[in-house]
Amino acid sequence: MVDVSDFALRAARTRLGPRADLVQWVTTDARELRLPRKVDLWHDRAVFHFLIAAADQEAYLASLSHALRPGGHVVLATFGPQGPENCSGLPVERYDSAKLARRLGADFDLVRSLEKLHTTPSGTAQQFTYCVFKRRA
Repeated sequence: MVDVSDFALRAARTRLGPRADLVQWVTTDARELRLPRKVDLWHDRAVFHFLIAAADQEAYLASLSHALRPGGHVVLATFGPQGPENCSGLPVERYDSAKLARRLGADFDLVRSLEKLHTTPSGTAQQFTYCVFKRRA
């Protein structure tokens, strides 16, 4: 599991209890991630939409390409086209499945997508786009 926050990783590790030893825990920025071996699944719930600069997106996608084996899957959840323009005081990029597919590029095939309303703890509804991609072999 990768997160930029040691605190978040410690909390997740605690929740897993003894099973936490089965997970490799990595504290780093997704734009700088370089794993020692390829993985079968890349799951991102609400990171990519915070990367609004092209250079940040390219760094993230380079990490993804380095980490994911051919034939592996990517699950991305971003704010949808009618989602908020800002979150936690930061600007975000909003995506539909076609825009995400274009951004990932020709090495990835869209397997499935859906748009769903997520209700925050404060009761605000936010549109999300969820996509599953498969990396071409």
